[in-house]
Amino acid sequence: MESNKLYVGNLTYSVNEEQLKELFSQYGTVNDVRVIERKGFGFVEMSSPPEEAEAAKEALNNTVFEGRTMKIDEARPPPRPRSDFRRY
Repeated sequence: MESNKLYVGNLTYSVNEEQLKELFSQYGTVNDVRVIERKGFGFVEMSSPPEEAEAAKEALNNTVFEGRTMKIDEARPPPRPRSDFRRY
């Protein structure tokens, strides 16, 4: 992995940031957690090096948390805003 930021998907809507921080802190230092409310996903940023994020991903991907099987992957950068595209 090149990044230390993870996408965490398939969460129950009741999961909060503190719960994810506690879960991921078993694998290293958690810098930031952001749960997108009522969407069922969130992001966890681990401290450097990226090996901590890789260890968390390997250990937690496809495991059941709060009744749902989590999907964990390296977070991708957000898409470019539409205003950057030119029409001819």
